[in-house]
Amino acid sequence: MNKYWIITKDVYLKNIKSVSFLIMLLAPFLALGAFYVIGQFSSSDSEDLQTGIVIQAETATLPELAAFKKEFTSYDSRESGEKSLKSEEIDGLLLLTIEDNTVAAELLSEDSTSQEKLMGLNFQLSQLQTTLRSQALGLSLEEVAAINTPVNIEVQKISFNEAGNLQEETDFSGIRTLVGMMSTILLFIFIMTYASIIAQEIASEKGTRIMEVILSSVSSRSHFYGKLSGILLVALTQVAVYVVSFGIGFYWIKDRPSVAAFLAEFSLKDIFGEFLLFTLIYLMLGIFIYAVLAALCGSLVSKVEDVSKAILPVTYLSLAGYMIGLTLGLSNPGHAAIRITSYIPFISSYTMPIRLANDNVPLIQIILSLTILVVTLLALVMFSSKMYRSNVLIYNDNGIWAALKQSIVLMKNERQKINRSG
Repeated sequence: MNKYWIITKDVYLKNIKSVSFLIMLLAPFLALGAFYVIGQFSSSDSEDLQTGIVIQAETATLPELAAFKKEFTSYDSRESGEKSLKSEEIDGLLLLTIEDNTVAAELLSEDSTSQEKLMGLNFQLSQLQTTLRSQALGLSLEEVAAINTPVNIEVQKISFNEAGNLQEETDFSGIRTLVGMMSTILLFIFIMTYASIIAQEIASEKGTRIMEVILSSVSSRSHFYGKLSGILLVALTQVAVYVVSFGIGFYWIKDRPSVAAFLAEFSLKDIFGEFLLFTLIYLMLGIFIYAVLAALCGSLVSKVEDVSKAILPVTYLSLAGYMIGLTLGLSNPGHAAIRITSYIPFISSYTMPIRLANDNVPLIQIILSLTILVVTLLALVMFSSKMYRSNVLIYNDNGIWAALKQSIVLMKNERQKINRSG
């Protein structure tokens, strides 16, 4: 056990002190800062320049155009507008033609126009055309507003208690879905990052051909668990830093009027409750089971250069869960694929949090899913630790499947020798 802790500490400290870990730790904060700066520059750029407008109408002095023209830089002719566009005084020129109460528009711009701006222009022009046609039909603004009043659909989340009685609930599926999606993205990022790290950690010693010397002084099981635990502690350290950062950020914004008003009406326990607990459990178990699989794959390669090929099973499994959780989770969280895969190990860590965010999943189903995941994890850990000793002594350049077959043969031969000697 002492040797196990020595290996765990050595692996943990070596990775925690590396520059790559510091970059990986700071990457989300740097990305958020970059998005904030880009957003500030984008908003400042959009405020500096206006879109020019040239109106060609049967009656250019229509009172309906007065309010519309205030949001643009108005020009008397197309030539003067194009001149300002050429000198970059405006970011675009809108040519507006109105005939028989029908609005036609053409937007001239040197740069690609954002969809947000096009949607805004389309809405404004549609409102203008509605006003012109309603006046031509003799309708007042109040009558037009009454016609265009949308139907309000009130959605009420309900559930049935043990007595079978209907009871109303507050719908928190929106914010829970956001948390579920964040869990899916974080799980994928952690797996892609630490699968490579743990596979390289094992393959590096194997590639130097000193594994035989190491295993002569420490058991293969202690070495395997020590390496695995060290990397998992690094991952937990990163998670802990993010949790603390989130707590500090929440402490700073909790007294803001909008946040305080929201928390006064709803508590975090009401919003998340058991959902957040189960989501974190699935997140940690997902990291753990993929880390064990990556360690198994890493022990099968002979050179560090082959690690990227060895962890392809990890990559494909993780990518499948990520795509199912992200695509179907956004479009149709109640899809049969989400429900079925929430019981499949490796995939359930991605899809069950999506189900929990949108459905009232019975506790028995959650326990069943977790039981299958934990049993699979324990079985994989036991299988990997047994295979580890023979895996690290195999040097096969024909791929991980050939190395795995050779390792299984070697393990069977060792068992037969032990049985004969016994």
